[in-house]
Amino acid sequence: METILRGVVEALQLLLSFDADLREIVGLSLWVSGAALAISVVMGVPVGVWLGLRQFPGRQLLVALIYTGMGLPPVVVGLAVYLTLSRQGPLGDLGWLFTPTAMILAQVILALPMVAGFTMTAIAALPAQLILQLRALGATPAQVNLTLLYEARNGVLAAIVGGFGAIISEVGSVMMVGGNIDHKTRVLTTAIVLETRKGNFDLAIALGVVLLGLAFMANWLLLRLQGRLDPRM
Repeated sequence: METILRGVVEALQLLLSFDADLREIVGLSLWVSGAALAISVVMGVPVGVWLGLRQFPGRQLLVALIYTGMGLPPVVVGLAVYLTLSRQGPLGDLGWLFTPTAMILAQVILALPMVAGFTMTAIAALPAQLILQLRALGATPAQVNLTLLYEARNGVLAAIVGGFGAIISEVGSVMMVGGNIDHKTRVLTTAIVLETRKGNFDLAIALGVVLLGLAFMANWLLLRLQGRLDPRM
């Protein structure tokens, strides 16, 4: 218990002192996870809308693959990305291994199925009559999709929250493809692992408190946005 209390106190001291190393680690954590989430949303939301509205041969297989992707083990994703970006891999010439770009790629693979899957479920849950009404009123396909996306906004925001939660606290894949290099690829989760292995439990707990605080703030902001879009929230 004493160790935990010291860790909380040290977390407050780190935050109040605005420690340079902490700023660097937090900044990289937010950049990697934020960029991965943005890419996942840009790619995953349209895919989710498309799957939620259409029936076609092979749809069930595609949906099954997305659901499988929602439960991908991070270390397996890290291994796949590592082998792809290694010197012997097909994308080895890009030189992305052990860089933030590789970390973003791994996190996109983790978050994309979740964003697409939750969006698809939210769109598919809308009443079929709504689509017919919109088409009867002369709405274009783009207008239909935008209206449905607005009506399913709570589900879409839940998809974004779920995607962010899946990557901000992820450690296995970013450790493998980023290497946890100081001042280059060290993020909060990998720093916690490093400090724990070194026996610096106070600092590890402090970093954990900071990570939990960032995750809470990000999710709180998304929920606030959800509340603004839906007066019932």
